[in-house]
Amino acid sequence: MEQSTLEPLIFHIDVNSAFLSWEAFYRINELGEDLDLRIIPSAIGGNQETRHGIILAKSTSAKKYGVQTGEPIVNALKKCPNLTIVPPNYPLYVRCSNSFMELLKVYAPVVEQYSIDEAFLDMTGTSKLYSDPIAFAHMLKDKIKNELGFTVNIGISRNKLLAKMASDFEKPDKVHTLFPEEIEEKLWPLPIGDLFFVGPSTAKKLINLGIHTIGDLANTDLDLIRSHLKKHGEIIWNYANGIDTYDIKKGQVSNKGYSHDITLPFDVTDSNTAKHFILSICETLAARIRGDKAYVGVIAISIVDNEFNQTSKQISLPASTDVTEQIYKEAAALFDSAWNGNPIRLLSVHTSKATNENYQQINMFDTEKYEKFSKLNSAIDAIRNKYGDKSIQRASLMNDKKRDSLKH
Repeated sequence: MEQSTLEPLIFHIDVNSAFLSWEAFYRINELGEDLDLRIIPSAIGGNQETRHGIILAKSTSAKKYGVQTGEPIVNALKKCPNLTIVPPNYPLYVRCSNSFMELLKVYAPVVEQYSIDEAFLDMTGTSKLYSDPIAFAHMLKDKIKNELGFTVNIGISRNKLLAKMASDFEKPDKVHTLFPEEIEEKLWPLPIGDLFFVGPSTAKKLINLGIHTIGDLANTDLDLIRSHLKKHGEIIWNYANGIDTYDIKKGQVSNKGYSHDITLPFDVTDSNTAKHFILSICETLAARIRGDKAYVGVIAISIVDNEFNQTSKQISLPASTDVTEQIYKEAAALFDSAWNGNPIRLLSVHTSKATNENYQQINMFDTEKYEKFSKLNSAIDAIRNKYGDKSIQRASLMNDKKRDSLKH
């Protein structure tokens, strides 16, 4: 297959059962355990003793029992009483994600991290490097497996939407294409609930309209869809027809601000889990800010629920900062005031009023505290830059109370 240098070529790469895969590899290769969580009924979730929390990831064996990502642990244990449940280790997952992204950057000219375990690659114009994109995708998939120890699915198309839909086809460890000429054959027969951004509530509304497949939606009059679902209906109608106008993000404008978002692997319905993801966002964001020797004066958070409704809040800081802990503290507080309890699909943390100056206007106790955090952050950055992301992990957040609040 020859790639035209004029046609867009987009890869979507998604880690298969990311949290469980990363946990299993870590336990075998770094802790020396014999049991492979990937081959038994197992899941990443809350505390098995108290039966609190939700399922964050599950093995193929657990899936056969009907265990679902995002469901309460108490329900999963009813389906599979012998389910092995392991508590989440978010610092580990952030490190694995960082290693994953760094490997992708070796091979792709533009990498957009879409979530902790997903990325889009813009491979447009790379035909002289990789004359056969499908063969290259297989090589990249195998390289990730051999070097990092986990499997991925890769979807290939002309835009982000179709590439993402392709990567959701048969799993694990697969490469799939979904080019525009393949939509009618590969996309339209799928159930309407499989379409990106169609949650259970929207799917129910569409089924009540007689729309059962993605093809049904694609071939329904747009005005009818708009009348029932408004702007969200127009978006998903476009998606059903393979239309996506969003380009790969190529980074932030210098000295303006920084942002990072995560599309969650499931609908998050509890505050603690959401704050785990907010922490991982802030960790990545703050490292970029420090890397540019910048400081930010405004922090904002955006929440997109599973019905595509967005809520945002922001705060101006009394002093500009580059400190992970402070950015996280403000982002978590904004989340508490903004979230209305609806299931969350996407979380974003944005910063603005970036400057190269750090004006301190806080009391001497806060100044001393944040100076210590700043030195700690700088030390962590230096070690990771020299020895890699796996060389060190954050053991605490703001204080013991905050750390406890982040446990399931």
